[in-house]
Amino acid sequence: MIIDPKDHDDYNIYKLMIGSIVPRPIAFVSSISVDGIRNLAPFSFFNGVCSNPPTILFCTVVRKDGKHKDTLNNVAATKEFVVNIVSEDFAEQMNITSGDFPPNVDEFEVSGLTPIPSDLVKPSRVKESRISLECKLQQIVTVNDLPGGGVVVFGEILRFHIADELFDNYRIDQDKLRAIGRMGGPTYTRTRDRFDLIRLKAGEIKSP
Repeated sequence: MIIDPKDHDDYNIYKLMIGSIVPRPIAFVSSISVDGIRNLAPFSFFNGVCSNPPTILFCTVVRKDGKHKDTLNNVAATKEFVVNIVSEDFAEQMNITSGDFPPNVDEFEVSGLTPIPSDLVKPSRVKESRISLECKLQQIVTVNDLPGGGVVVFGEILRFHIADELFDNYRIDQDKLRAIGRMGGPTYTRTRDRFDLIRLKAGEIKSP
């Protein structure tokens, strides 16, 4: 099957992308409006950028009506946000926050998740999350403002919050983190089944 994106509806291309780019980590982003209304929403177009300075990115998709999500509006206005890592035990509560709620709705209250104060930014952290990253906005890059288009948010990590039992000489115990990832459609994946590959040096690689 060969598909030229120009010949197909953007929603079908979206389905191909989320089914092909797997598994995807989830940025559970907490933000706050200028009026003080908390917002909490998951984004699976999310990754790290670099460690100096420690930088992450996540992407929001423009809605069918051409409007942007509350998260983007909040971050653009306040220049702050928190990325909370999602573990298996509160996956269902995270899923509740993915609903299309009006801007005046606090997703912490809707989901039953617990807001706790951050150290350096105004948005709350998610207490249930074993890792939270307090971030300040670096830049916003608009790829396309049309429905289905994307806006990339870059943020610098100002503070890491890591549950003590996860931390071992700057390595994270993945068995205790129990993070989940996003697949296509409504499907998620666990991260319990893993394997190691040792990176080879150039001189150790043998020709087939």
